[in-house]
Amino acid sequence: MPTAIVTGASRGLGLALSRALAERGWRVVVDARGVEELEAAGDELAALGDVSVVPGDVADASHRGALVAAAGERIDLLVNNASLLGPSPLPALADHPLDALEDVYRVNVLGPLGLVQAALRRMPEGARILNVSSDAAVEAYEGWGGYGSSKAALDHLSRVLAAERPDLRVYSVDPGDMRTRMHQDAFPGEDISDRPPPEASVPGLLALIEGDLPSGRYVARELSPSLA
Repeated sequence: MPTAIVTGASRGLGLALSRALAERGWRVVVDARGVEELEAAGDELAALGDVSVVPGDVADASHRGALVAAAGERIDLLVNNASLLGPSPLPALADHPLDALEDVYRVNVLGPLGLVQAALRRMPEGARILNVSSDAAVEAYEGWGGYGSSKAALDHLSRVLAAERPDLRVYSVDPGDMRTRMHQDAFPGEDISDRPPPEASVPGLLALIEGDLPSGRYVARELSPSLA
């Protein structure tokens, strides 16, 4: 039974991917900051397979250690999905509170790198690291400077790690627009019901997890022809 760590798995894309992995026979270790939501997600996932629930914040080094310990001696997949949007409504860079930006970088950049560092010694040859990115990492959208720059940094960390560790598959992946709480927070008061659900991005993620694509940056829905 392969083992995966999926962060930010109490709802949205993290929960949808964890559900798909559990259905495929993976042992899944999940986390999130919200304890009640995570426990509810854990109950759902436990009905599908072997799941371990570890509440906490990826910006906390002790929590990252607890995640790795819960996974055990072999980690076949690490999905850095947990993210922090920052202030809502999204501020211009000229007005972005720097303390809030520090929080975004701790969760979106330093947390994933710290978790990779903690997990690497337990990842066998061919194991996968999947860092969830955004089109805001490559496109200059007004108001998205804080979140987007953090995802651009995560993209570059992914590229460097892939160069340093050719024994692993290291991916950054843009899941596309999704009907999630984070996306709603980015557009307060707007109707986002036209966005696809997170489940629409899962086939593309599974193509990276189960396929033979080389390390690199991908757009999830381009990997699933029926959804592209």
